[in-house]
Amino acid sequence: MANLIRQGRTRAQESSSAIERMYITMRHLFNRGFYKPMGVSGDTLREALLILRPEIYGSIAEEKVELNGLLYVIDRLPYGIEECQYINLTSEEGYKNSHFKAIVPPKRRRNCYRIDEEQMNIEITRGRSEIYDILTHLTFLFIESHKIMNRVVINEQGNVTRDWQKLEKAVLSKKDLTKAEREVALTHTANILGRTFEEVSSVYSSFSCLENKERFLHIIYWLGKLAIEESIEDNKRIVTFSPVLRERLGHHIHGEIWANTIKNKLEKLDLLERPIHIISANMHSVMNTLYVPIALKTELKNKKTFDVYESLSDKVNDRLRAKVQKIALQQGMTYIEDQSGANINVQIFDTSKYNNGQFKEFISDVEDKNKPVIIVMDYAFGEQAYETMDELLKPYFNKQKTKTHIDVKSISIMGKAGILEGGKGDIMIPSAHVFEGTADNYPFKNELKKEELEGNGIEIYDGAMITVLGTSLQNRDILKFFHDSTWNVIGLEMEGAHYQKAIQSASKLRSSISPKVKVRYAYYASDNPLETGSTLASGGLGTTGVKPTYLITEKIIEQIFKER
Repeated sequence: MANLIRQGRTRAQESSSAIERMYITMRHLFNRGFYKPMGVSGDTLREALLILRPEIYGSIAEEKVELNGLLYVIDRLPYGIEECQYINLTSEEGYKNSHFKAIVPPKRRRNCYRIDEEQMNIEITRGRSEIYDILTHLTFLFIESHKIMNRVVINEQGNVTRDWQKLEKAVLSKKDLTKAEREVALTHTANILGRTFEEVSSVYSSFSCLENKERFLHIIYWLGKLAIEESIEDNKRIVTFSPVLRERLGHHIHGEIWANTIKNKLEKLDLLERPIHIISANMHSVMNTLYVPIALKTELKNKKTFDVYESLSDKVNDRLRAKVQKIALQQGMTYIEDQSGANINVQIFDTSKYNNGQFKEFISDVEDKNKPVIIVMDYAFGEQAYETMDELLKPYFNKQKTKTHIDVKSISIMGKAGILEGGKGDIMIPSAHVFEGTADNYPFKNELKKEELEGNGIEIYDGAMITVLGTSLQNRDILKFFHDSTWNVIGLEMEGAHYQKAIQSASKLRSSISPKVKVRYAYYASDNPLETGSTLASGGLGTTGVKPTYLITEKIIEQIFKER
């Protein structure tokens, strides 16, 4: 038993050390300005990732190509990146005003630009966490590409297998593939990847998109092609960091513009002196919770409220969503589409104009000038949470340089997180955030209580949560150590410690906001990375996340409206 514990601890320590090496290396490469991922300069990143073997990257350390991990990564990188030898990470440098068309990955809000056949530019506006995220995904992608190369190149002259020749013919064909031709191509691809025909057939459609129905075949071919060119012709893929990005990083440029835009809008709406409540959440749950009972009375006659919320999450129900948004805009909501580059949109709710909803009774006896103003900010990304919250909580200086302290009464953080006990859709109520890789910990009094959310058919867990450096770097050994240790960790996410650091410094040190500010944190489980087949790479929550999302949202809004 003692040996098993020692082995577990050793593996967790090795994994933790690998993460630390990766971050030190990524910072060094960033300062250097460029590196070759599959060259000598990329050795440490590759070795550390292979030691780590994160759960999200599945079989990265095996000979066969990892399919779920590949889909996860491709969804977070720009369309066409597999074709590019040169990948340039830039700041916001004016490309949006050029002829280049912005490419936005499906699962990450970041602007990317295909400069030419060989180069892809990726704009970094969300801080170091975004750089770490991209470099980790690229390292995985290039490791997988060399697996493909190793399975198809048969000699030093660069001769390739028949399977590769057939895949190349299918990919370079100018005409649409018939079902028979596609299945032949998938058969050869399965041999190349070390996977069964059934496995490649089942993921094929997940890669398809409007631009290219055969994208799966396309990705495998181009990953292999560039890896072959690297190996045979020494044409190395190169990642560069623009001088402007290296100069600007850490200066809160985007966060400051973003926060000032919100404060300017509050001033124009004459809301700057009102009690302010900040919520970090998605752009639909607060709006729907407040206005669905007003906008969709007919639909609610025949359905339960949660069923209507579920309907609204379906992409086909644009008309219903538009109906709710129209009422919201008429009765107190103002929408700010982000133009700063922070990629965080904002909604402002003036509850003095909220007259018909289910929460109106809580503020019916409150004077308009004392009714709460709710600011909902879309999710930040990793360290960006500190930048945005830090800037938002600072006093506001108008054009006349008059200083106004914002009367922030509460800050609520709601989001998705990985759970270490339980499953998808369960709720976590943290009592502290512990920052991974450090002894930094942020205990706080959470206004949301476990017992307040119980009794709704959803499991509720409370305890400490780990704020990780990157969700894609966690493996079973580290997670098991977190779960079994005396830290009493119930889950992992990427922003909590950063938010709390900004809140504590603003309220307890800098006196930007009241030291009595109330905080609420609640997360619903998007995955359980300790369970095989339940990681983020296994797919999204679907409708499983609807009930916990709205349960948390209702409780937050109820507390805000009752606060005096």
